[in-house]
Amino acid sequence: MSARSQRGTPPEELAGLERRIVACRRCPRLVEWREQVAREKRAAFRDEEYWGKPLPGFGDLAARVYVLGLAPAAHGGNRTGRVFTGDRSADWLFASMHRTGFANQPNSDNVDDGLRLDSAFVTAAVRCAPPANKPLPSERDNCLPYARAELTLLEGVRAIVCLGGFAWDAACRVLEVERPRPRFGHGAEHALPDGRTILGCYHPSQQNTFTGRLTEEMIDAVFARARELGGRARA
Repeated sequence: MSARSQRGTPPEELAGLERRIVACRRCPRLVEWREQVAREKRAAFRDEEYWGKPLPGFGDLAARVYVLGLAPAAHGGNRTGRVFTGDRSADWLFASMHRTGFANQPNSDNVDDGLRLDSAFVTAAVRCAPPANKPLPSERDNCLPYARAELTLLEGVRAIVCLGGFAWDAACRVLEVERPRPRFGHGAEHALPDGRTILGCYHPSQQNTFTGRLTEEMIDAVFARARELGGRARA
């Protein structure tokens, strides 16, 4: 079974997509940065082996909700080998997904921590950790086909939760939303002609959570709405 997907053996198309993502070297700046971080490490993780490669998404292959972040954290996903794993943003995201019935536990620490998602699939618009957490437009565009391919394979998705304005813009591009595109905002919704809905949520970064710009109640409200749109998570 794929290390990043669950619920039985994934279709060969998804396994092939994961292999292509992990092997990607299309953005020289991102390749150099992610590998430099993996070599030099943070002192707290000096004894760990960093992943240092691009990250595919992970979750339930029968997902009704697709969660799109910005990019892996340098010492989070780039270290652990799973997006939104091993950092403070992960703590906030999965605590909320646990409270709203999408995750079996509130923490995402490492790939062997037992985390399982129900009716949800989590990924990022850019698959490599970027310097200063700021991907270039060209790097975003190089990665967008991966999200498009995931959404094509995850046929049951009805709600796309975008964590931050960068992810919102990326989703609009992937889903070919016509201009003028809807503006991002926390709790913003945009219904697509095919019945899917894009939902906006402030990113669970420390900048937002420490300042109170994003509260537990606010993020829970978005995932509760996503659950309504996507259908109830299975018991």
